[in-house]
Amino acid sequence: MSKKKKIIILSIMLGLLAVTAVLNYVFTANTITDGDIQTSASASYFSEYRSRRITTRNEELLQIDNIIASAEEGSIEKSEALKLKTELMEITEKELLLESLIKAYGFEDVVVIMSLSSDNINVIAKTNEITADDSIKIYSIIEEEQVGDPANVKIIPIV
Repeated sequence: MSKKKKIIILSIMLGLLAVTAVLNYVFTANTITDGDIQTSASASYFSEYRSRRITTRNEELLQIDNIIASAEEGSIEKSEALKLKTELMEITEKELLLESLIKAYGFEDVVVIMSLSSDNINVIAKTNEITADDSIKIYSIIEEEQVGDPANVKIIPIV
C-alpha cells in the first residue's frame, strides 16, 4: 500500500474517532436531568477525558508513524521515533492497567494520567473523598505493578 493511501486511511480513522467523541459528548450532555447534574457531570468528565486521550495519542502515533515512514533505514531519527512510539504505547498500557486494577478495588470510575516527560502519576477517582485506606490501595497497586514510585502519585477525588 502506498504512503499516500496509508495517510488517507489513517486520516479517515482519526476523523471517525473525532466524530465518535463528539457524538458521545452530545448524547451524554442530553441525558442530564436536574437530579443527576452532579453525577452526569463527573461521568461526562471521565468519558470526555478518555476520548481526548485516545484522540491525542492517535494523533501523536500518526505523526511518529509519518517520521518512521519518511526516515531512512538505520537513521537516528527513525531509531528515536521508534523508541518514542514504544514509550508512548507502554504508558498507554500502564494507564489502562492501573485504571482497571483501581476500579477492581471498588472505585466507580478512575482515570490515570502519566507522561513521557515526568515521573508523576495522577490518579483521578470518582469518589466523595479519598480515605487513608483508599490511598494505601492505590499506592499498593502502583508499587506492585512497578509502574512508578508512590511518592510521585497524586490522588484527586471527583464527585
